[in-house]
Amino acid sequence: MGFDIYRLIWTLHDIYFYMILIYILMSWVPNARESFIGELLGKVVEPFLAPFRRFIPPIMGMIDISPIVAIFVLRMAVFGLIGVLSYVLG
Repeated sequence: MGFDIYRLIWTLHDIYFYMILIYILMSWVPNARESFIGELLGKVVEPFLAPFRRFIPPIMGMIDISPIVAIFVLRMAVFGLIGVLSYVLG
């Protein structure tokens, strides 16, 4: 049972990771974020990215590295969650 939970957590992580990645890449395409998919991804991804954007200013006013930090934090949170679950589930 524990293995299935771990696999589910990693699958959800992978899905959210790719949603963030696609959302970031959509910023390079004109009007892509105004499409249905762009707006849907924005509603799901922006609440997670917004706190990082508040604390990490863009480099030279253009390059936003906050998504990189957000993805790193997401991955560390998954490692932490799996660590806690493995301790609890034994």
